[in-house]
Amino acid sequence: MIEPGSTSTMTYTVPVQRTVPHLYPESDEFQTVPEVFATGYMVGLLEWACMRHLDETGHVTDEQISVGTDIRVNHTAATLPGQVVTVEVTCTSVDGRVVNWDVTARDERDVITAGTHQRAVLDRARFLGGLHKKATEVGVDPIS
Repeated sequence: MIEPGSTSTMTYTVPVQRTVPHLYPESDEFQTVPEVFATGYMVGLLEWACMRHLDETGHVTDEQISVGTDIRVNHTAATLPGQVVTVEVTCTSVDGRVVNWDVTARDERDVITAGTHQRAVLDRARFLGGLHKKATEVGVDPIS
C-alpha cells in the first residue's frame, strides 16, 4: 500500500503531437500557438505519474480504478518538442479511498509546473456500471 512520504519519478520526452496545436486540431485558436507542450497534456502527464505510483505500490488492485478528483497546478515555462520532462510525485496523505500528492515537473532548464493532485480509488465494476447508466440516460453509446 502507498505510504505518505513515498515518491516516484517519471520521465517523458515531449513529441510534437503533445503540443498546443494538437490539443484540439479543430480549434483555429490553438493553431495560432507555437508548438510547445500543451497544458492539457501536462496535466495528463501529472495524472499518469500518480497513477503509475499507485500501481507500483500495489495500492490499486485489478478490481479497482483511480480517477482524478482535483488538480491545482500552474504552468510556468514552455517546453519544446524533444525536451525531456521529469515528473516527481510525493504522496502527502491517504484518507480512505482518497490519495493526495505534491507534484512537480521540470524540463532540462526550467520547473514547468508545481502543485497538488488528488485521486480517488474506486470499485471498477461499480464505476463502469454508473457510466453505462449515464450513457443510457443521455442517449450515447456505452463505453466498453
